[in-house]
Amino acid sequence: MTHEQFELLSNQALAVCGAFYFIALLAHLAEWAAGRSVEVEATASQVAARSAEATAGGTDVLAETVTDVETPSERMQRFARVGLVATVVAAAVHLVSVVSRGLAADPVRVPWGNMYEFTLTGTLVVVIGYLLLYKKYELGWLSPVVTGFVLVTLMVDALLLYAPVVTLTDALESPWLIIHVVAAIIATGAFTLGGMTSVLYLIKERWLERNPEGSIGRSGYLARLPELPSLDRFSYQVHAFAFPIWTFAALIAGPIWARQAWGRYWGWDPKEVWAFITWVVYAAYLHARATAGWKGRAAAIVAIVGLATLWFNFVGINFFFGSGSQHSYSK
Repeated sequence: MTHEQFELLSNQALAVCGAFYFIALLAHLAEWAAGRSVEVEATASQVAARSAEATAGGTDVLAETVTDVETPSERMQRFARVGLVATVVAAAVHLVSVVSRGLAADPVRVPWGNMYEFTLTGTLVVVIGYLLLYKKYELGWLSPVVTGFVLVTLMVDALLLYAPVVTLTDALESPWLIIHVVAAIIATGAFTLGGMTSVLYLIKERWLERNPEGSIGRSGYLARLPELPSLDRFSYQVHAFAFPIWTFAALIAGPIWARQAWGRYWGWDPKEVWAFITWVVYAAYLHARATAGWKGRAAAIVAIVGLATLWFNFVGINFFFGSGSQHSYSK
């Protein structure tokens, strides 16, 4: 195949994977819509209370208890399977789009030479991370958020950030392009999953506050989210994994590459400054949890601030400071 044909294949694969992400999103939305008629398993105290009521009324306690812990419907499970399969297919086609993008260049290069390509690859890492952790952490509750985020981001990427395949600039002709950007992309994908979880934490916490004990419904999406401590713990574990990788990318590999390309380790470039700000925010998040015992709402807010600085670093800097940044080639 010619380089032009690989570029066309990349664009077509992007459209196809977008269609599968859309199917996956619809399936997961249907899954949670079907789940509104199926109650979440009752807690031990709720079962005991209802059993006592049933005994007082002369009804069969065992039958009442079994009814209270009704499992998800077959329809809900079927939609979940469809959504997961569609996501796996979408990720595979997404990978084809990324790989063929690199093969479209002359000479062949890594497919993250500009913001369009970085976003294309970064969203793939988000999906791969989600799929790798899906079974271990039972991430079905995160499915509509991940597929919706990736679908919208890819649409913005294709409509606003698209750039034809070009040869890399001299500054990018370095092995550090692979080392630095791979580390940054992996950290970005993990931070994004952690940030999504932090947002869900705040939403569920607010939902619980608005529903006094005893009046909370036991069906629907928010009811099926993990308990707040579980959401908080998962978010922390993902952030703890991503932080050392981001430290290597932003504070070690980046300066070494800058020294090689521009003759200095640090130049107060806008993207360098915001990469450091992002590092400080996430360092504060982990430090506060380890020393001050920050958990729950405070930790979730800091994590979301970190996610905002992270994505502003990769997208916003190029729009607001592009002309004054040595990283302007990444637009």
